[in-house]
Amino acid sequence: MNFSLSKIPARTVQPRKHGLTVVSDKGLSLMETKNLMSGAAPYVDMIKLAFGTALVTPMLKEKIQLYQSYNVPVFFGGLLFEAFVIRNELAAFERLVDEHNIPCMEISDGAIDISHEQKCAYIRRFSQERVVLSEIGSKDKDKVQVTPPYKWIQLMQAELEAGSSYLIAEAKELGNVGLYRDSGEVREGLVQEILTKIPAEKIIWEAPAKDQQLNFIELLGCNANLGNINPSEIIALEAMRVGLRSDSFSFFLNN
Repeated sequence: MNFSLSKIPARTVQPRKHGLTVVSDKGLSLMETKNLMSGAAPYVDMIKLAFGTALVTPMLKEKIQLYQSYNVPVFFGGLLFEAFVIRNELAAFERLVDEHNIPCMEISDGAIDISHEQKCAYIRRFSQERVVLSEIGSKDKDKVQVTPPYKWIQLMQAELEAGSSYLIAEAKELGNVGLYRDSGEVREGLVQEILTKIPAEKIIWEAPAKDQQLNFIELLGCNANLGNINPSEIIALEAMRVGLRSDSFSFFLNN
């Protein structure tokens, strides 16, 4: 904080275990990455190289090393993992992860059709050496919207037991599947039911839109784990977390 102000909620400090801001890098240049970290590094807890952008990002090695110089973990988007799996080239993916000293791995099945048992087997395998983040929820609207809350809970519990450190609750880049209705509105009943069985500290809620971020801050407090955050919104999100944005201004005044 640059100056003192009363009734500001206590944020967890880096390296955080919860209260995470997971940023989605969809192809920033090396210079943009330098600018981002010079201004927002204290509020960036993880960087996700979104979907399969790592394959086509120029100066990938240099960019990953830049993030790592700020002690910010970087991981490849789950879609890249799926792209290697569907081609039976998982060993090559492991070599890629090793080559870039990636400490985290996102394991998902949103675009491929594998059994949940197979997904959990991948989680068990990779969690022996890395922090595993496993994504729950399909990118197919029709498939995910009919999944009842009890099924979400069963899948989440199984993946935690298999070794996932965090569960990523799917929203896609537009925030209109999984946790959300087509309009982007949070499926509040689903979220509330999940929270009766799964610790909030273990869930990273994908929340690309401001109103979605606000919903989870109001529900869970300033230290909600939030993912799929646009690089340009990091500082604005941090201000929202501590009640310094009009939408959250009154959240903590009575504490």
